[in-house]
Amino acid sequence: MSEIVVLGAGLGGTIAAYEMRAKLRREDRLTVVNLGSVYSFVPSNPWVAIGWRNKEDISIDLTKVLSRAGITLRPEGARKVIPAENRIEINDGSFVDYDYLIIATGPDLAFDEIPGLGPERYTQSICQIDHATRTKTAFGKLVETPGPVIVGAVQGASCYGPAYEFAFILDTALRQAKKRDQVPMTFVTPEPYIGHLGLDGVGDTKGLLESAMRERHINWITNARTASVEAGIMHVEEVADDGSLKARHDLPFDFSMMLPAFRGVSAVMGIEGLVNPRGFIVVDKYQRNPAFPNIFAIGVCVAIPPVGKTPLAVGVPKTGFMIESMVTATAENIGALLRGQEPRAVATWNAVCLADFGDGGIAFVAQPQIPPRNVNWSSQGKWVHAAKVGFEKYFLHKIRQGKSETFYEGLALDMLGIRKLKAIHTESAG
Repeated sequence: MSEIVVLGAGLGGTIAAYEMRAKLRREDRLTVVNLGSVYSFVPSNPWVAIGWRNKEDISIDLTKVLSRAGITLRPEGARKVIPAENRIEINDGSFVDYDYLIIATGPDLAFDEIPGLGPERYTQSICQIDHATRTKTAFGKLVETPGPVIVGAVQGASCYGPAYEFAFILDTALRQAKKRDQVPMTFVTPEPYIGHLGLDGVGDTKGLLESAMRERHINWITNARTASVEAGIMHVEEVADDGSLKARHDLPFDFSMMLPAFRGVSAVMGIEGLVNPRGFIVVDKYQRNPAFPNIFAIGVCVAIPPVGKTPLAVGVPKTGFMIESMVTATAENIGALLRGQEPRAVATWNAVCLADFGDGGIAFVAQPQIPPRNVNWSSQGKWVHAAKVGFEKYFLHKIRQGKSETFYEGLALDMLGIRKLKAIHTESAG
């Protein structure tokens, strides 16, 4: 018998548990360790933040769902991973042993790295459902008393799509409230150009997003280092292409939502051989850690080098379909190891993204997500908003049903030529 543990029950961890269950032998056991028992659909947080969704609309209690699937849930959360002993210390002081571990923790949010940043200080967040709920209250105050708005991300961030989404959704919501004419908006980002997205663009994301911002009267500052935030004012340093200081901006605001930089969670931070200096898990092409080969990692917690050189730190996003491809490869490879075989499955890291604007949006497909690419496509239209609403309902249904992929999803992806795995290697992994 083997004990398989999934650490984290977000998008990647929950799907990993479902896919891993299908790869187990009869005698194996599967446990999910997570802080709490509730799954929430993070891509819908921008809608929660302006009142288009409630917390309950996008949240699922996993207790019964996992139990029905024969998966044990430990909702106490993890204090420390101890790779040398193949065990996890749980927050209540107990331990969970494992033969194989899948780390899917997501990130720790590094608000503390910039003075005044974050929901405990002067800016809002949509990174977590509780943050989005608090942002909704701040949005209500903005509608009552309109004033300047700043939206964007700080240096070192690695998730830019939600910042663009929120800026456009906020614009739409303010127009619907007939208050947009009283709200100057500025987008602040460390990206070298609008639409870089941490990926050096996908298709014409630069042109599409710049055009959309001009149309909606959203100003922007790129190559922007957020130095500090005070009540009602953000201090931003705009740098030149060589990194030298180009200009200082003291931006007034009545409402601001800024995405923070990410780092690894405390349960893995500082473990030599497992993580890089920022606490992200080091993996090989099989999603396996080289120093501890019975540990795999998926999702935002995975270490990925930046795409090209930029004046400011611009991280690489781990998008939903890219994460699902990591999940499928990991489940295949652990399934092989359980049967005495070597891992052979390699994730494609393809990206399929829908960026909602509230009344339209931009979609892009990048195969693979990291350049150079075989497919590099982007498009826009009202259909993107409808598609994202449909995907939200579909994905939550999938979680409730305890399924990682339905027949229809697989069929649609096959028709589009979008795969989760590269061709299985026939040689030994070594």
